[in-house]
Amino acid sequence: MDLDYHSMRTFADSWGLLFMFLTFVLVIWMALRPSAKKSHEDAANIPFKE
Repeated sequence: MDLDYHSMRTFADSWGLLFMFLTFVLVIWMALRPSAKKSHEDAANIPFKE
């Protein structure tokens, strides 16, 4: 397999885009899941401690 610009661009347009989309969905899911509410509230209250 010759790694020239065209073949790398084709790979990035297909599998790279899919990888980035799945990463985005995973990050959003991790931030919005209900079990993460306590840790988000703790982080939001850090400036008000002491």
